[in-house]
Amino acid sequence: MDVERPAHGAYALTVSYDGAPFSGFARQPGRDTVQGRLETALATVVRREVVTVGAGRTDAGVHALGQVVSFETDGSEPEPASLLRSLNALMGEGIVVTGIRRAAPGFSARFDAEAREYRYRLVPGPVPPLFLDRFAWWTRRTLDLSAMRAAAAALIGEHDFRSFCVTESAEGQNTTRRVERVEIGPEEHLGEHTVTVQVVGNAFLHSMVRVIVGSLVEVGTGRREPGWLADVRGACDRAAAGPTAPAYGLTLWHVTYPEECWL
Repeated sequence: MDVERPAHGAYALTVSYDGAPFSGFARQPGRDTVQGRLETALATVVRREVVTVGAGRTDAGVHALGQVVSFETDGSEPEPASLLRSLNALMGEGIVVTGIRRAAPGFSARFDAEAREYRYRLVPGPVPPLFLDRFAWWTRRTLDLSAMRAAAAALIGEHDFRSFCVTESAEGQNTTRRVERVEIGPEEHLGEHTVTVQVVGNAFLHSMVRVIVGSLVEVGTGRREPGWLADVRGACDRAAAGPTAPAYGLTLWHVTYPEECWL
């Protein structure tokens, strides 16, 4: 028996995309963005203007496997399975809607998120990646993973991460965030050796994960000692940290929500 759908509520879309062709997630006039592409497709299907909210505003070039995008419903939308087929027929290259769930009225993909997980892929050593060249940063030098893990311990917990974000974006803003986990380990993808940095936290500042990774690579290549990262965190100054890792190595992997969000 079909369950009657409430007239008003929200839909939550899980979206995957190759960030290379997009000017980031957030809509921008005259530019191809993930949000812009989604809202255009949604408007075509539901025959009204749709405003969406994303769990994370990924920068240009950053990828996603588990981006979550929400919008309010009025009861006229197709069922999730039908909407999924229609959207993917309209979406174009580089972006796929992988799932749609009904959410409680007032649900926000951004504000209801409990945790966000990002993964950054590195390829260490003298041999450049072949299949992963668009999705991993080739560091050209080997990485000391033990040193990187020791350094990452300074990031766990609730701290002021002002040193790890774009300076302009931090002006007048609260830059305290909680990082729950930083895990660094070897993996193999398409037969190529990689190192993945997994970062989980309640929320992230502009380019925060990329600056963290760039700083960890400074430690992994021996340019800095592991204890340096604690000093960087305490400085609350972007100039104290390492370089910003390239966007193409970063993927928004997963977003976690309380179970009561779903209908």
